[in-house]
This record gives sequence, C-alpha cells and structure tokens, in this order.
Amino acid sequence: MNNKLKQKSVFDIPLEVISIGIVCLSLAGCGGGEGDDLDAFMKNAGNDMQVSIKPLPEVKPYLALQYNADNMLNDPFKPRKATTKASGILPNFSRAKEPMEAYPLESIKYVGHLAKGKLIYALLKTPDNGLQQAKIGNFIGQNYGMITSITDSEVTLKEIVQDDLSGDWIERVSNLALQE
Repeated sequence: MNNKLKQKSVFDIPLEVISIGIVCLSLAGCGGGEGDDLDAFMKNAGNDMQVSIKPLPEVKPYLALQYNADNMLNDPFKPRKATTKASGILPNFSRAKEPMEAYPLESIKYVGHLAKGKLIYALLKTPDNGLQQAKIGNFIGQNYGMITSITDSEVTLKEIVQDDLSGDWIERVSNLALQE
C-alpha cells in the first residue's frame, strides 16, 4: 500500500508532455505584433526603384565577302587554269574521248598483239575483262596517253599530265609491259 499512496513529483511527468508544453510556449511567443516594420519595408521597397532597360542594338545586315577579291590568291575549290609556256604542250580538250580513255592506265593490261599487213594492233584487257584492240595513234588511259609504238614486249605511250607545283602541262613516257 505504501507505493499507491506516493505523491507524484514534477520529475515523474513524461518527457513527451514536457516537450509539447515547450513547443506551445514558443509558438505563443512568436505570435506578437513584432515584425510589422519588416512587412512595411517589403511593401515600400519597390517604390524607390526605377526601371532602366537599354534599347536593343541595331541589327546590321550580313555582308558576304568575296574570296580573293583582289585576285592575289588561287581559289582552292576550282581547278587551276592551264598556262602554256614556250613549249606549247597542251592536250586537245575538244576532241571526242575514245573508249579506252575511261580506264586508268594502271588497270589496263597488255596481253598480246596482232599484225595485219603493216598495221600492228595491241590487245588490251580492260578491268571489266573486255578485250580491246588499239593501234598507234589511239588514246588510252585518263592522262591523254597516245600510243607511240607497239612491240612484242610492250606498248609505249606519251601522256600529257599537269605538273602539281607549277600547273604546266608536261609530257611523260609510260609503258605497258606484256602480261602473260
């Protein structure tokens, strides 16, 4: 019985009840009329400001510049013009191309020759496995190559090519050896 008659002290109150009491007292302290000066400042803060926005700059029209307007540079997107020197070497651009000029010289094979009287024909194998006859004076290859001689072992031709550095047209001799 002794335990039932004990009086409760302040320290016997549960911690949750004490926490709730402290929170309620804190909230009651914040509910005062203080802070009215802060609200008044916020309302009047925008009245003193003046808006100053600079106008947008004027848009200038685009002017396209011409490449090499003074003609001092070569246009890298156009082929160079052929210039003839004292030698006068220049391919005939106006003549009709022959069928064997459609193939690069490296892809054409000399496989034999035929003789009909004084005429000698070279038998040339094309990359598409076709067989073509060509005689002296015919053009073959993509560098304006003209056949100058046909022998048992090779076909000799004279090509007109453009020099990479100077742009001048020069002649060079090429050979097609007999393929067995």
